[in-house]
Amino acid sequence: MTSDDTVRPGSTRSIQTCSALSPAQTDAVLALLAAAADSDGQQAVSEQGRLQLRGGAREGVAHLLLTVDDELVGYAQLEDTDPVEAPAAELVVHPAHRGRGHGRALGSALLAASGKRLRVWAHGGHAAARHLAQVLGLTLFRELRQMRRPLTDLDLPDPVLPDGVTVRSFVPGTDDAAWLAVNAAAFAHHPEQGSLVQRDLDDRMAEPWFDPAGFFLAFRGDELVGFHWTKIHAAEGLGEVYVLGVKPGVQGGGLGKSLTTIGLRHLAAQGLPTAMLYVDADNKAAVSVYERLGFVTHETDLMYRTET
Repeated sequence: MTSDDTVRPGSTRSIQTCSALSPAQTDAVLALLAAAADSDGQQAVSEQGRLQLRGGAREGVAHLLLTVDDELVGYAQLEDTDPVEAPAAELVVHPAHRGRGHGRALGSALLAASGKRLRVWAHGGHAAARHLAQVLGLTLFRELRQMRRPLTDLDLPDPVLPDGVTVRSFVPGTDDAAWLAVNAAAFAHHPEQGSLVQRDLDDRMAEPWFDPAGFFLAFRGDELVGFHWTKIHAAEGLGEVYVLGVKPGVQGGGLGKSLTTIGLRHLAAQGLPTAMLYVDADNKAAVSVYERLGFVTHETDLMYRTET
């Protein structure tokens, strides 16, 4: 989320709302996101949002394209798929076009499209985003931490799996349904992760980074009871604890910690110097576990919302 003030005299600003983007529009949005990421130091739109740029229309997802004299200078995505929570949005303005009111225009369009029930992510928590949130009448209500730890000279105790539990790698096309079911149960109260469906899994498996060898599944007999999906960001030299989940009723036996260790050892074996993960700041138990594993907060993403 970025902030701005007025359009240059003589310029024409317009906002187009689309249910799906053409290939040319997708390329233009991706170029805008790349320019913003280069300037800001992190992506303005989440992985899920970037995946939703391609593949045609998706239920509940709208794309807002802000152009000035036919040049794309701003983008927002609105997702209204949660049956309880307000629609969620992300927005960005090209670094060369900030300070001209485009962020406020996109924010106002999002408020109108959502019926003034809105949640907006500000990745990195920059001051300009906080200002825009205030201008739009939004208040802070969620903090997502990115935590990191070095992988060089990794010294963690050997993982001790609960009795009867074995671990193997994910097999695409065989384990999809079981993983989706356990993921939904483990993240039932998580607004993004718990709602993943087959199409979302397929999107991720089609990405160049996907490697089933780093996607660990824990079974008790034939029952999937936990998982640790790792991810490698090759360009940044980062390994990620991408998703870690334990089936309800199996928690508390040390499986989560063991799966974390297995995944970190895998990432270290790939020669990566650093591991990262995301965790909600109010999940004190998880934050404490990760801190004991050597993770420290690197940066934060903030979510703002309208008063309810």
